[in-house]
Order: sequence, then structure tokens, then C-alpha cells
Amino acid sequence: MSSAHPGSAGQEPTRITVAGTPGYDIHVGRGILHLVDEALGADVSKVLLVHPPTMGAKATELRELLARDGRQVLLAEVPDAESGKRVEVAAFCWQIMGQADFTRNDAVVALGGGATTDLAGFVAATWLRGVKIVQVPTSVLGMVDAAVGGKTGINTNEGKNLVGAFWAPAAVVVDLELLDTLPRNEILAGFAEIVKAGFIARPEILDILEADVDAATDPAAAQFRRCIELAIAMKAEVVGEDFREAGLREILNYGHTLGHAIEHAERYRWRHGAAVAIGMVFAAELSRLAGRLSDEAVQRHRAILESLTLPTSYPAGRWPTLLATMQRDKKTRSGMLRFIVLDDIARPSVMSAPDESLLFAAYQEIGD
Repeated sequence: MSSAHPGSAGQEPTRITVAGTPGYDIHVGRGILHLVDEALGADVSKVLLVHPPTMGAKATELRELLARDGRQVLLAEVPDAESGKRVEVAAFCWQIMGQADFTRNDAVVALGGGATTDLAGFVAATWLRGVKIVQVPTSVLGMVDAAVGGKTGINTNEGKNLVGAFWAPAAVVVDLELLDTLPRNEILAGFAEIVKAGFIARPEILDILEADVDAATDPAAAQFRRCIELAIAMKAEVVGEDFREAGLREILNYGHTLGHAIEHAERYRWRHGAAVAIGMVFAAELSRLAGRLSDEAVQRHRAILESLTLPTSYPAGRWPTLLATMQRDKKTRSGMLRFIVLDDIARPSVMSAPDESLLFAAYQEIGD
């Protein structure tokens, strides 16, 4: 279970604990980068600081902070977004670590969005079969999803995140100040994962968004911090009980089976949140057609996602391609498709091997 000590509008950071072995803390607040130094600990003498080009200035600032105690801090600038999640980029990081004689007592720090934290986590998990990593997500998506839970990975030509490892971070430092300069469309795209948390487990998120979407999406507002904390606490609770996705953790895939297929079809040029938004509406329609979910709950999906200017439809003619991609997805078991659906708001369940005619009918509801 997670233990949160919310102080949404206050200055004290919130600490959310992920249970398990090893357990770790997620810190949420403003101006809390110094917690990275504490999380690394005194025995770490070398640090690889992985960051995209957009975080160059902040990476230099963090390097100076981490080098005060005599640590050697090496910067690894990697491509932004999904283009950074390639084996060639991981090999570049391994090369730096090898040339600097990184040992098992050394560490990786990721400063960037979800793609950067995925990549850096994989690099840490595989170097000498595992070194410490501290995740410092700089996007909404990274803060509530990618950096929390210990799933790391890179993409291949065949699909997204097909190569990876489960590797828990030493800590996650969620500094909301890092979002102050983020373009608004980036913030809104990241909210798809927060909405997901609302539909599968934390309906308070939906209420906050419906009450005042502008305040909920303003990084300086108390409502924004509350949404972030609720989404993180939900994921922390789930992964604390099911680190290796043997059961409960599967509910986090709500909207992702079709969402990943759309990302693949768009050659990863789309934002993850945009694809997952469509995936959630599809999953809601699938739930409704199976007699599990009300018309009102499906409409609530559309209304909330559209208030965030996220897409809720996709071209009708793309179904055969998307279906073929889903059948190759790592969430498929023994050739059978599995979807997370809703029996009601905050009541997720698994639908195994649905009839293709039912899937097609659900897709027609989102096709344009």
C-alpha cells in the first residue's frame, strides 16, 4: 500500500511510499531537486545523468548539485521522446559507463519525460545486472506513470516496450516546478494517464476536472497537485501489490491495448496521451456493448477527454491494421486478446478473448 501525506497547497513535499521489496519513496513538491542527492546516498561516487536536449540547462544545474560531495557526474544527452528509446541509445549510455568504470555502487539519474525515464531505467537495470537509479520526471506523463512502478523498456521495429526489465528506482523525485515552462499541450496530453487513474480507481480526479478543468491543469494550482498525487498514489498502491504484473497491475493497461496500436500505426509521432485517450473511449464502448457500462459513463469519458482537447476518435478504415498490431501486443496471452474494461467507474475487470465482431462494433463507435 502507499502512504500519502498530502499538503496540496502547502510547501512541504508529499511522500508516497511504494511497498514491496525493495520499497521506495516518491516525493512530490516544488523546488525539491535536492532530494535527488539524498536518495543517491553517500556511497555513490559516479553518476550517469541521462537527459534530453531540452533539459540541458537543468541537467547542468543538477550535475553541480550532485557533484558537491566529490561525485563524478557524467551527462548523457539522448534524443527526446520515443526516438530515445532505442537499443543504440542504450548502448551509448553503456559505453559512457564502461569507459568511466562504473561499478555496482554507482548510479543513474534520469531527468526527462517518460521516454527518458524508461530508457535510463533500462540502462540501470542492465548495467552489471542492476545499479541504483533515481527518477526525476519532467513531464506530467512521466510523473504519474512512466517513472513510477519500475517498468523500464526500449522499443523495437516490431513494437513498443517489447524489450525491458522490472527495476525499482531508489526514489522518484517529482518536482512540480519542472512543469512551469512546459507547453500547455504537453500538460494536457499527460493528463490522459491521470484521467485513466480516475476511471479505474480514483473518481475524485474526475470530479476535480469536471469542476474546473483550467485549475486542474495549472501546475501552480492546488487542484493540479491533488490530481498528480491521487494518480501517483493509485499507481503506487497497485505496483506495491503487484510489481511484476502478475495480476492487479494489469488494470493500469486501461486504454493501452488500442492506444499502443495507434502509436505504432502513427510511427510514434503521436503523443502517448492522445493515443491512450482514444483507447479509453474504445474500452468504454467495448464495456458498454458487452452490457457492463452505462451510456452515461461512456459519455463521461468523451466529455472529460474533450475538455482536455484530447482526441476521442480515429479513422474507421484503420481497424484491420490496428487489430493485427494488437494481436502481437505483449499483453496478449496465448494468442488471445485481453482488454481492461469497466463494470462501473472505479470497477475495472478483464475481458479475455472478446469476439472480433464485438471489437469491430466498438471500433465503429469511435471511427470517423
